[in-house]
Amino acid sequence: MKENFKKIREFLIELEYSINKEDREEELFVVSKEESGIVNMLIDCEEPILVFEQYLFEMKKENLSVYKELLIKNREIVHGAFVLDETGTKIIFRDTLQIENIDMNEFQGTLNSLELLLAEYSDKLIEFSKL
Repeated sequence: MKENFKKIREFLIELEYSINKEDREEELFVVSKEESGIVNMLIDCEEPILVFEQYLFEMKKENLSVYKELLIKNREIVHGAFVLDETGTKIIFRDTLQIENIDMNEFQGTLNSLELLLAEYSDKLIEFSKL
């Protein structure tokens, strides 16, 4: 097991995340912490970066006012941002960190940012998912 992959695994266990899937070959995890709203989040050790992606919802149709509101909200998010997937229909929370010297504080900062975002903004995200 590569050193960075092992370190990320240890962080996840220490932070009490459920590891739903682990692929040592691809160096990725699918994790959940449902009490925090995090379900099937992808964490990918893509040297030289660590990629976090949490699928949030799918846009049923293009809606410029929703896109605009999400971009405005991006400015308030401490770590990470709302992004669209390659199809342009799925809204995802995404963050990237340098993996070489990552420590628990950096790693937890991204997760805390997502948890806070979901706690404060979930009603709006649910509303957007219904449009």
